[in-house]
Order: sequence, then C-alpha cells, then structure tokens
Amino acid sequence: MNPVRVGICGLGTVGGGTFNVLTRNRQAICARAGCDIVIEQIGARRDNPSCATGDVPVSRDIFAVADNPNVDIVVELIGGTTVAKELVLRAIANGKHIVTANKALIAMHGNEIFAAARERGVSVAFEAAVAGGVPVIKAIREGLAANRIEWLAGIINGTSNFILTEMREKGRAFDDVLKEAQALGYAEADPTFDVEGIDAAHKLAILASIAFGIPLQFSKIYTEGITQISTTDVQYAEELGYRIKHLGIARDAGEGIELRVHPTLIPEKRLLANVNGAMNAVLVKGDAVGPTLFYGAGAGAEPTASAVVADIVDVARTLNADPSHRVPYLAFQPDAMSDLPIHPIEEVVSSYYLRISALDRPGVLSQVATIFSDAGISIEALIQKEPAPGEDHVPLIMLTNRTEERKIAAAVAQLEALDSTDGKVVRLRMESLSG
Repeated sequence: MNPVRVGICGLGTVGGGTFNVLTRNRQAICARAGCDIVIEQIGARRDNPSCATGDVPVSRDIFAVADNPNVDIVVELIGGTTVAKELVLRAIANGKHIVTANKALIAMHGNEIFAAARERGVSVAFEAAVAGGVPVIKAIREGLAANRIEWLAGIINGTSNFILTEMREKGRAFDDVLKEAQALGYAEADPTFDVEGIDAAHKLAILASIAFGIPLQFSKIYTEGITQISTTDVQYAEELGYRIKHLGIARDAGEGIELRVHPTLIPEKRLLANVNGAMNAVLVKGDAVGPTLFYGAGAGAEPTASAVVADIVDVARTLNADPSHRVPYLAFQPDAMSDLPIHPIEEVVSSYYLRISALDRPGVLSQVATIFSDAGISIEALIQKEPAPGEDHVPLIMLTNRTEERKIAAAVAQLEALDSTDGKVVRLRMESLSG
C-alpha cells in the first residue's frame, strides 16, 4: 500500500506528544495500520524543545498543511474554535481526512464539520477530544454498538477532580487547591472552563451525541461548576456515606434526554466515587452489557497523543475503503432519537443534599419539615450539629428522596426566606449510579 502522509498542525503539549509517539513507536504503529505512516509536514507558529523534528518540514503557516497536496490526514491540535474551524473546513474542502483532539471545536461546530466531511467523503476522528487517552468514544460507538445506551456519567475534567480529591483527603480549601492545580499545570491561569464546568460540558455534548444518536447540542446542557463547594460539604457528604464528584450526566429519560454537568453526591462504594486525583472515568450503562467503566489519564502530552495516534491508525486503515461510516451519522440521518427534546433542568428528578444554616431555637426544625411536607418532598436522612462556641446558628444537613428539580428549588426559596435561616442553602444533587 502507498504510505499515509500526515500533517500535524500545532506543536504544543499534545502536538509534541503526538510527534514523539509517532516517531518512537513508528514500527509497531505502521504494523497495526497495515501501511507506512509518514509525518509529511508540521504547521506550528513556534518550535517545541521536546521534539526533534529533524528533516520534517515545519511551516509557520498552518494553512500550508491543509493545502499540501501530499498530505492525506490533517491532525488539528492548535485548539480554540475560530482558526481551528477555518483550518479543518479548508482541509476537508481539499479532500483531507481529519483527526482532532479539540473538544470545543467538535462540541460547538461538529454538526457543520461532519456535514462538510460527509459531502466531501472524508473521515473525521476525535477520540482524543474526550477523556484524553481513555478510548471511550470508540467503546461507545463500536464496542457497545449492540446496546441501547440508557445513561452515562463521567468524571471528564481532571482539574475539578483533582481539586475535590484534595479537599476530601486533606481538608484543604478550594482556593488553596486551585492555586496548586495551576502550579502543576492541571489548571490554566484562567481556570473558568475547568472549574465552571464548561470543559466538561463540551465533552458531554460529544459523548451524548455518540451514545444517543442526537445532534451535538452543547448550548442545551445544564452546566454548574465546583466553585460553591466547601470543605464542610465534602466532609458532611463523607459522614453520610457519599463523595462529591463533578459529573457529566446524559440519560435517556424516555420522552427526552437529560444533559447536565454539576457536582454530584454518589455512594462512596461506587467505583466512580474512588476515581481520584486528575484521573478521568466514564461509566456507561447499556441495556445488554450493563454498567461498564472506562478509566485512565484524561490529559497530558502522551496520554492524549495515544488517542490521537489511534485515530490516525484508524483512518489509515480505511483510506482504501468508503470512509463515510467514520463520520457520525447522527447529523444526517434523523431517527426516533434525534428528535427527542433535551429536558430542562427543572424537569430532572434527583435526590438532593441540602445544608441549611438555622437558628438554634425550638420550632425551627418543624418549620423546615413543614416546607418539605407541603412540597411533597420526603427526607431520607438528617444531621443536626451543635452550634460552635459563640454562634447562634447551627448547620442542618438533609438528604431527600427523589423529587423534581422545580419542587426542590421552590422549597429552597421558602427556606431562604425564613427569618430563622441565614444565607443561601447549599444544594447538591445525588446519583446512586447503580445498574
């Protein structure tokens, strides 16, 4: 077979890792692909000292890679959604296959990119866009193809998981751990995308589209970050037998799809509750296979490069066959699932953890119980602490049974309006994540 020629755009952390993995493991990679894979050109605005690019031509104009007639596969690793989108669409127009690790690009513009790729008859592969080196997209699309996916839940942002792990294991404050995460390179100087859940929402949009055969709908995902989580809540959750994890959850609710990213209490014995540090994991429930867990490094140069190179091998194998099956069908062949609405968060049914700051006086607990009773919400567990020295308010910690979000929101509004409570009620959702 003729060699498959690759153009890498971007020589940063992931681009450098991809170059090094392709170079170091070239013999094994080519054997698995069934053909020679050659790095034809690199497009990068700056060099990476960790890469010895040798005789490979390096252009400061990344679009030169998309226009190079000798390049078969353009590997987009520049990030962002503006220049990257222009680059990918130009490469597709030139008949190039695409491999990308860019979750924001796929989440926000994937439908347009897939349509262009289908029209041109080229492949788009994006395994590295979700959970780094964990091959969860291939697992859902190929390994679980026989299943109707009922739900999935994932720890898909390593920064948030690192912060919550440190808060639980060492009792550290959020701001303190965030500074360390930035020093370690887990979090950017502006950590908004990580700690506010935007990065996880990008990834959830991709997972849900593959799992349920629906168009990418990032804008409809309910998104909540971890900035409101205190060490106190982490400790109370532990006392109740739960751990707080920042999850992306997608669920087939029958008449619609739930798409939500938020902090979640899950039982401490669940495998997902024991995924710590900067690691990622996705739990997928199929009707035939049951729950399956995919775990591994969700970021980093070589873990992500592992997924990028796997996609290059995958595309190389199909270059002499019709590649149309490599573009997700969901944007072009509407079926019963693709028209399902995305449930607004008000309609989601969940259990809840609540922490209320209440006056330490008789009758207050009765007021709280009356509000829940009138709303039709039952209480599963209650902890009432003694007041700290010199304090007249005590924390009330409650776990509720499953109820609609709109009911709990209305009850919380009433609680916050009481003269006997102080400040905002801390509210976190709970998931059992059982089969």
